Amino acid sequence: MLHLEIVTPEKKVLSEQVADVYLPAADGEIGVLDLHASLVTALAPGELRYQKDGKEHELAIGSGFAEVSDDKVIILTDMALGEDEIDEAAAQAAIERAEEELKNIDHSKQAEDLANLQALIAQNMAKLNIKRKRRH
Repeated sequence: MLHLEIVTPEKKVLSEQVADVYLPAADGEIGVLDLHASLVTALAPGELRYQKDGKEHELAIGSGFAEVSDDKVIILTDMALGEDEIDEAAAQAAIERAEEELKNIDHSKQAEDLANLQALIAQNMAKLNIKRKRRH
């Protein structure tokens, strides 16, 4: 068993014993099982999955970091939302606004703004994926 802890700037979202964890790392998805090698990795916005009591759970997470050591996984992220916390219409509207802003941005002079818009789109796509997955 692993101890999974997920923390955002607002609160501790989760602190539970789980069987496994799948993280959206910056370079691709990482699966973590008991006694995984220690590591620290950057997280990309996406879906975090974990299994507890034979049931799979999913959260939409934002950017952040994960630390894995022995039997513990600590996630520090700017967003962690379950399906019930996601407003699908608001997420879709945020994507549309960000895509519209991307069309009008001067890509050569505003690299930080470009990165922020891309992260906003990725976060909201993660929200939509979590919300819509249950319908299919």
